[in-house]
Amino acid sequence: MSDYVIRPMTPEQVQTAVDWAAGEGWNPGHHDATCFRSSDPDGFLGGFLNGEMIASASSVNYDDAFSFLGFYIVRPEFRGSGYGLQVAEAVKARCEDRNMGMDGVVEQQDNYRKFGFKLAYDNYRFSGTVSGILSKLGHQDSEGILPLASVSEDLRAYDRMMFPSARDVFLNDWLSAPSHISRVCLENGQIKGYATLRPCHTGYKVGPLFADDPDIARALLASLLRAVPKEHQDQDVFIDMPRPNTSAFALVDQLGLDKVFETGRMYSSHAPDIDLNRIYGITSYELG
Repeated sequence: MSDYVIRPMTPEQVQTAVDWAAGEGWNPGHHDATCFRSSDPDGFLGGFLNGEMIASASSVNYDDAFSFLGFYIVRPEFRGSGYGLQVAEAVKARCEDRNMGMDGVVEQQDNYRKFGFKLAYDNYRFSGTVSGILSKLGHQDSEGILPLASVSEDLRAYDRMMFPSARDVFLNDWLSAPSHISRVCLENGQIKGYATLRPCHTGYKVGPLFADDPDIARALLASLLRAVPKEHQDQDVFIDMPRPNTSAFALVDQLGLDKVFETGRMYSSHAPDIDLNRIYGITSYELG
Protein backbone atom coordinates (compact mmCIF):
# COMPACT_ATOMS: atom_id res chain seq x y z
CA MET A 1 0.00 0.00 0.00
CA SER A 2 2.97 2.31 -0.52
CA ASP A 3 1.04 4.31 -3.14
CA TYR A 4 -1.94 4.80 -0.84
CA VAL A 5 -2.28 8.36 0.50
CA ILE A 6 -4.83 9.83 2.89
CA ARG A 7 -5.48 13.56 2.61
CA PRO A 8 -8.27 16.15 2.88
CA MET A 9 -10.71 16.16 0.00
CA THR A 10 -11.33 19.09 -2.30
CA PRO A 11 -14.90 20.38 -2.65
CA GLU A 12 -15.25 18.36 -5.84
CA GLN A 13 -14.05 15.21 -4.09
CA VAL A 14 -16.50 15.75 -1.23
CA GLN A 15 -19.23 15.85 -3.87
CA THR A 16 -17.88 12.55 -5.18
CA ALA A 17 -18.23 11.06 -1.68
CA VAL A 18 -21.81 12.37 -1.51
CA ASP A 19 -22.48 10.70 -4.87
CA TRP A 20 -21.07 7.46 -3.46
CA ALA A 21 -23.45 7.85 -0.53
CA ALA A 22 -26.33 8.16 -2.99
CA GLY A 23 -25.17 4.94 -4.63
CA GLU A 24 -25.22 3.24 -1.22
CA GLY A 25 -28.86 4.26 -0.76
CA TRP A 26 -28.19 6.99 1.82
CA ASN A 27 -30.20 9.50 -0.23
CA PRO A 28 -28.22 12.71 0.40
CA GLY A 29 -29.57 16.18 -0.31
CA HIS A 30 -28.67 18.13 -3.41
CA HIS A 31 -26.55 20.65 -1.49
CA ASP A 32 -25.17 18.40 1.25
CA ALA A 33 -21.58 18.50 0.00
CA THR A 34 -21.33 22.28 0.31
CA CYS A 35 -23.17 22.51 3.64
CA PHE A 36 -21.32 19.62 5.24
CA ARG A 37 -17.80 20.59 4.17
CA SER A 38 -18.15 24.18 5.36
CA SER A 39 -18.40 22.99 8.97
CA ASP A 40 -14.81 21.70 8.96
CA PRO A 41 -13.12 21.75 5.52
CA ASP A 42 -10.16 19.65 6.66
CA GLY A 43 -12.41 17.03 8.24
CA PHE A 44 -13.29 15.18 5.05
CA LEU A 45 -10.53 12.72 4.25
CA GLY A 46 -10.10 10.63 1.16
CA GLY A 47 -7.99 7.55 0.58
CA PHE A 48 -6.15 7.82 -2.74
CA LEU A 49 -4.60 4.80 -4.44
CA ASN A 50 -2.22 5.80 -7.22
CA GLY A 51 -3.90 9.20 -7.24
CA GLU A 52 -7.46 7.85 -7.48
CA MET A 53 -9.90 8.30 -4.58
CA ILE A 54 -11.18 4.92 -3.45
CA ALA A 55 -12.33 5.61 0.14
CA SER A 56 -13.75 8.40 2.27
CA ALA A 57 -14.55 9.26 5.88
CA SER A 58 -15.23 12.44 7.80
CA SER A 59 -14.60 13.79 11.27
CA VAL A 60 -16.22 17.17 11.73
CA ASN A 61 -14.69 18.83 14.79
CA TYR A 62 -17.35 21.22 16.05
CA ASP A 63 -15.28 22.46 18.98
CA ASP A 64 -12.58 21.25 21.36
CA ALA A 65 -14.93 18.75 23.00
CA PHE A 66 -17.13 17.20 20.28
CA SER A 67 -16.70 15.65 16.85
CA PHE A 68 -19.02 13.71 14.59
CA LEU A 69 -17.92 10.93 12.23
CA GLY A 70 -19.53 9.99 8.93
CA PHE A 71 -19.14 9.25 5.22
CA TYR A 72 -17.26 6.02 5.84
CA ILE A 73 -17.38 4.54 2.33
CA VAL A 74 -15.01 2.33 0.36
CA ARG A 75 -15.59 1.67 -3.33
CA PRO A 76 -16.89 -1.92 -3.58
CA GLU A 77 -13.97 -3.28 -5.60
CA PHE A 78 -11.49 -2.16 -2.92
CA ARG A 79 -13.33 -3.43 0.15
CA GLY A 80 -11.68 -5.96 2.44
CA SER A 81 -8.14 -4.77 1.67
CA GLY A 82 -7.61 -2.47 4.66
CA TYR A 83 -7.89 0.80 2.77
CA GLY A 84 -11.07 1.86 4.53
CA LEU A 85 -9.69 1.00 7.95
CA GLN A 86 -6.74 3.32 7.39
CA VAL A 87 -9.05 6.23 6.55
CA ALA A 88 -11.21 5.44 9.58
CA GLU A 89 -8.14 5.47 11.82
CA ALA A 90 -7.02 8.77 10.30
CA VAL A 91 -10.32 10.55 10.99
CA LYS A 92 -10.46 9.09 14.49
CA ALA A 93 -6.91 10.32 15.21
CA ARG A 94 -7.90 13.76 13.97
CA CYS A 95 -10.56 13.98 16.69
CA GLU A 96 -7.84 13.72 19.36
CA ASP A 97 -9.49 13.64 22.81
CA ARG A 98 -12.94 14.81 21.71
CA ASN A 99 -16.09 12.86 22.40
CA MET A 100 -16.98 11.36 19.03
CA GLY A 101 -20.51 10.73 17.82
CA MET A 102 -21.68 8.65 14.89
CA ASP A 103 -24.71 6.88 13.49
CA GLY A 104 -23.85 3.24 12.88
CA VAL A 105 -25.91 0.86 10.77
CA VAL A 106 -27.06 -2.14 12.76
CA GLU A 107 -24.85 -4.71 11.02
CA GLN A 108 -21.69 -2.69 11.72
CA GLN A 109 -22.29 -1.73 15.34
CA ASP A 110 -20.22 -4.59 16.75
CA ASN A 111 -17.26 -3.36 14.68
CA TYR A 112 -17.73 0.17 15.99
CA ARG A 113 -17.79 -1.16 19.54
CA LYS A 114 -14.32 -2.55 18.88
CA PHE A 115 -13.29 1.05 18.11
CA GLY A 116 -14.56 2.09 21.53
CA PHE A 117 -18.03 3.35 20.64
CA LYS A 118 -21.03 2.69 22.85
CA LEU A 119 -24.68 2.64 21.79
CA ALA A 120 -26.73 5.51 23.23
CA TYR A 121 -30.06 5.01 21.43
CA ASP A 122 -31.56 4.04 18.09
CA ASN A 123 -32.60 6.37 15.28
CA TYR A 124 -35.34 5.20 12.92
CA ARG A 125 -36.00 6.59 9.45
CA PHE A 126 -39.67 6.89 8.53
CA SER A 127 -41.25 7.76 5.22
CA GLY A 128 -44.54 8.66 3.61
CA THR A 129 -45.62 10.75 0.65
CA VAL A 130 -45.93 14.50 0.96
CA SER A 131 -49.62 14.41 0.03
CA GLY A 132 -50.31 11.44 2.31
CA ILE A 133 -48.78 13.13 5.33
CA LEU A 134 -50.57 16.40 4.61
CA SER A 135 -53.90 14.56 4.43
CA LYS A 136 -53.25 13.01 7.87
CA LEU A 137 -52.11 16.32 9.35
CA GLY A 138 -55.28 18.05 8.21
CA HIS A 139 -55.69 21.70 9.11
CA GLN A 140 -52.87 22.98 11.27
CA ASP A 141 -52.85 26.40 12.87
CA SER A 142 -50.05 28.32 11.16
CA GLU A 143 -50.11 31.25 13.57
CA GLY A 144 -46.57 31.91 14.71
CA ILE A 145 -45.00 29.74 11.95
CA LEU A 146 -42.68 31.96 9.92
CA PRO A 147 -40.08 31.53 7.16
CA LEU A 148 -36.55 31.14 8.48
CA ALA A 149 -33.55 32.12 6.36
CA SER A 150 -30.94 33.38 8.82
CA VAL A 151 -29.43 32.47 12.17
CA SER A 152 -30.15 34.68 15.16
CA GLU A 153 -28.64 34.45 18.62
CA ASP A 154 -31.95 33.07 19.87
CA LEU A 155 -31.89 30.34 17.22
CA ARG A 156 -28.31 29.41 18.10
CA ALA A 157 -29.32 29.11 21.74
CA TYR A 158 -32.36 27.01 20.89
CA ASP A 159 -30.37 24.69 18.61
CA ARG A 160 -27.75 24.28 21.31
CA MET A 161 -30.28 22.53 23.56
CA MET A 162 -30.60 19.74 20.97
CA PHE A 163 -27.01 19.49 19.77
CA PRO A 164 -23.81 18.81 21.75
CA SER A 165 -21.98 21.94 20.57
CA ALA A 166 -22.46 25.22 18.74
CA ARG A 167 -22.63 24.78 14.97
CA ASP A 168 -22.95 28.33 13.68
CA VAL A 169 -21.19 27.83 10.34
CA PHE A 170 -23.29 24.79 9.50
CA LEU A 171 -26.56 26.48 10.44
CA ASN A 172 -25.77 29.53 8.32
CA ASP A 173 -25.21 27.37 5.25
CA TRP A 174 -28.05 24.94 6.00
CA LEU A 175 -30.69 27.63 6.32
CA SER A 176 -29.51 29.62 3.29
CA ALA A 177 -28.86 26.72 0.89
CA PRO A 178 -30.71 26.89 -2.42
CA SER A 179 -33.99 24.93 -2.36
CA HIS A 180 -33.87 24.36 1.41
CA ILE A 181 -37.11 25.44 3.09
CA SER A 182 -37.01 26.37 6.77
CA ARG A 183 -39.64 27.46 9.26
CA VAL A 184 -39.53 28.73 12.84
CA CYS A 185 -42.29 28.78 15.45
CA LEU A 186 -42.47 31.91 17.59
CA GLU A 187 -44.69 32.39 20.61
CA ASN A 188 -44.59 35.75 22.38
CA GLY A 189 -41.27 36.37 20.65
CA GLN A 190 -39.76 33.10 21.94
CA ILE A 191 -38.58 30.28 19.67
CA LYS A 192 -40.61 27.13 20.27
CA GLY A 193 -39.28 25.08 17.37
CA TYR A 194 -37.73 25.14 13.93
CA ALA A 195 -37.37 22.79 11.00
CA THR A 196 -35.84 22.42 7.54
CA LEU A 197 -36.95 20.52 4.43
CA ARG A 198 -34.48 19.74 1.67
CA PRO A 199 -34.80 18.01 -1.72
CA CYS A 200 -32.75 14.82 -2.01
CA HIS A 201 -31.82 12.33 -4.70
CA THR A 202 -35.15 10.70 -3.90
CA GLY A 203 -37.93 12.89 -2.55
CA TYR A 204 -37.33 15.12 0.45
CA LYS A 205 -35.90 14.94 3.97
CA VAL A 206 -37.00 16.85 7.03
CA GLY A 207 -34.17 17.67 9.39
CA PRO A 208 -33.85 19.11 11.84
CA LEU A 209 -37.38 19.05 13.24
CA PHE A 210 -37.01 20.49 16.73
CA ALA A 211 -40.11 21.43 18.71
CA ASP A 212 -41.22 22.02 22.29
CA ASP A 213 -44.24 19.73 21.90
CA PRO A 214 -46.03 17.50 19.35
CA ASP A 215 -48.48 20.21 18.25
CA ILE A 216 -45.62 22.51 17.28
CA ALA A 217 -43.88 19.65 15.48
CA ARG A 218 -47.06 18.97 13.51
CA ALA A 219 -47.50 22.65 12.63
CA LEU A 220 -43.90 22.98 11.46
CA LEU A 221 -44.12 19.79 9.41
CA ALA A 222 -47.36 20.90 7.78
CA SER A 223 -45.90 24.30 6.89
CA LEU A 224 -42.84 22.70 5.29
CA LEU A 225 -44.80 20.17 3.26
CA ARG A 226 -47.33 22.73 2.06
CA ALA A 227 -44.38 24.55 0.48
CA VAL A 228 -43.68 21.57 -1.81
CA PRO A 229 -45.03 22.28 -5.31
CA LYS A 230 -48.30 20.47 -6.04
CA GLU A 231 -46.73 18.52 -8.89
CA HIS A 232 -44.15 17.06 -6.47
CA GLN A 233 -46.46 16.16 -3.60
CA ASP A 234 -46.62 12.52 -4.69
CA GLN A 235 -42.94 12.16 -3.77
CA ASP A 236 -41.63 10.55 -0.60
CA VAL A 237 -40.49 12.49 2.45
CA PHE A 238 -38.17 11.03 5.09
CA ILE A 239 -37.71 11.88 8.78
CA ASP A 240 -35.09 10.39 11.10
CA MET A 241 -36.35 10.17 14.68
CA PRO A 242 -34.60 9.23 17.95
CA ARG A 243 -36.27 6.27 19.64
CA PRO A 244 -36.31 7.84 23.14
CA ASN A 245 -38.77 10.52 22.00
CA THR A 246 -42.06 8.70 22.55
CA SER A 247 -44.05 11.73 21.37
CA ALA A 248 -42.27 11.58 18.01
CA PHE A 249 -43.15 7.91 17.63
CA ALA A 250 -46.76 8.63 18.54
CA LEU A 251 -46.74 11.16 15.69
CA VAL A 252 -45.41 8.43 13.38
CA ASP A 253 -48.44 6.29 14.23
CA GLN A 254 -50.83 9.19 13.69
CA LEU A 255 -49.35 9.93 10.27
CA GLY A 256 -49.11 6.28 9.19
CA LEU A 257 -45.43 6.49 8.35
CA ASP A 258 -43.36 3.44 7.38
CA LYS A 259 -40.05 2.52 8.98
CA VAL A 260 -37.44 2.14 6.23
CA PHE A 261 -34.05 2.27 7.96
CA GLU A 262 -32.37 2.15 11.35
CA THR A 263 -29.10 3.30 12.87
CA GLY A 264 -27.65 3.46 16.34
CA ARG A 265 -26.39 6.77 17.73
CA MET A 266 -23.06 5.87 19.27
CA TYR A 267 -20.48 7.86 21.23
CA SER A 268 -16.86 7.20 22.08
CA SER A 269 -17.03 8.70 25.58
CA HIS A 270 -20.52 9.59 26.80
CA ALA A 271 -23.97 10.50 25.58
CA PRO A 272 -24.20 14.32 25.58
CA ASP A 273 -26.81 16.10 27.67
CA ILE A 274 -29.23 17.12 24.92
CA ASP A 275 -33.02 17.37 24.98
CA LEU A 276 -34.11 14.32 22.98
CA ASN A 277 -37.76 14.99 23.80
CA ARG A 278 -37.65 18.06 21.57
CA ILE A 279 -36.00 16.21 18.67
CA TYR A 280 -38.73 15.05 16.29
CA GLY A 281 -36.22 14.76 13.46
CA ILE A 282 -32.44 14.74 13.65
CA THR A 283 -30.50 16.93 11.24
CA SER A 284 -28.58 14.22 9.41
CA TYR A 285 -26.87 10.86 9.86
CA GLU A 286 -23.65 12.34 8.48
CA LEU A 287 -23.18 15.34 10.79
CA GLY A 288 -25.45 14.57 13.73
